[in-house]
Amino acid sequence: MSAKIELHPEFQGVYIVTLEEGSRRLATRNLAPKRSVYGERLIKHEGAEYRLWDPYRSKLAATILRGLRALPIQSGRKVLYLGAASGTTASHVSDLVGERGHVYCVEFAPRAIRELVNNVCEYRSNMSPILADARLPERYLHLVEKVDAMYCDVAQPEQAKILADNASLFLKENGWIMLAIKARSIDVTKEPSDVYKSEIGTLKKRGFEVSEVLHLEPYDKDHAMVVACYRG
Repeated sequence: MSAKIELHPEFQGVYIVTLEEGSRRLATRNLAPKRSVYGERLIKHEGAEYRLWDPYRSKLAATILRGLRALPIQSGRKVLYLGAASGTTASHVSDLVGERGHVYCVEFAPRAIRELVNNVCEYRSNMSPILADARLPERYLHLVEKVDAMYCDVAQPEQAKILADNASLFLKENGWIMLAIKARSIDVTKEPSDVYKSEIGTLKKRGFEVSEVLHLEPYDKDHAMVVACYRG
């Protein structure tokens, strides 16, 4: 029995793969055929290739499995990704936006961005790696155009402020954001629920209308994903 692949009923560009033993997994269509980014399995089906999407490695996949209602990252859209690291989730974002979209990848760690460039961006023309500190968005103002959506996954305090500062420069009005709040990166002494409330409060003060808050257990402990629209 070969793997069965079908479109996700809710989200464009997301697929559901039923493997030989019967388990069901998320996947995206591979924009760089024959290339695996983080060891994920590649599956060929009817002339296309798909990459299994691991929710234990990608908070975006975990968010979908936790019941996300609306996915702002879609074909043809431009996305600013803060905290792209070595490209695990960013590569799936690249698959989702496709050749007509673009992903601006901001990453502060030199080693991580080397891996991002050499293993991912070199094979994907719709990605731009940017070595920069997301806390200082004015330093890459000349490198990023206005975007339709932002995805933020930075392991620093004031995560909502970092996102909002970038949104004020780069996000279109009525654009959407996804913020992965890492409670333990913000304040290890506070309860995660208190950290979430504080960060969401910052977003609301900065002009965001929150539509969804999803807790990512069991895939990520003390993490929540916030989806919001930017009203400016």
